[in-house]
Amino acid sequence: MNIFDVNWIAVVVAALAGFVVGGIWYGPVMGRKWMGAVGLTEEQIKQGNMGMIYGGAFAFSLVASWTLAHTFATYAVNLDFGVKVLTAFGVALGFIVPAIGTNYLFSQKSKTLFFIDAGYWLLFYIAMGAVHAWFGQ
Repeated sequence: MNIFDVNWIAVVVAALAGFVVGGIWYGPVMGRKWMGAVGLTEEQIKQGNMGMIYGGAFAFSLVASWTLAHTFATYAVNLDFGVKVLTAFGVALGFIVPAIGTNYLFSQKSKTLFFIDAGYWLLFYIAMGAVHAWFGQ
């Protein structure tokens, strides 16, 4: 299998889905709590280089989406919708959440920030898994 032999439309749509989840999660759902947990004000956030922040975040979403698509494409059997969503959830729960948890422990970040960010990554991967499953990737 060629590493680029994936459904690129699914990769982009899944990355967009994760990106939308982030906009909702860090906006109306957890935005204020997240700002408090990281110690930023709205004014400070607005002073950031939004093109670099959003562009970089979307580029990382594309990498994550492609990796998930490539993982699904390497399985010898065709996985059903639920298995793909649970696999994506498992990637977040088994790899992403422990990685950020370890970083947050050593950098002494708050439990609140950990749970906000961990919740996001779980939802991000569920959304991407659902898109890849829907596209049959």
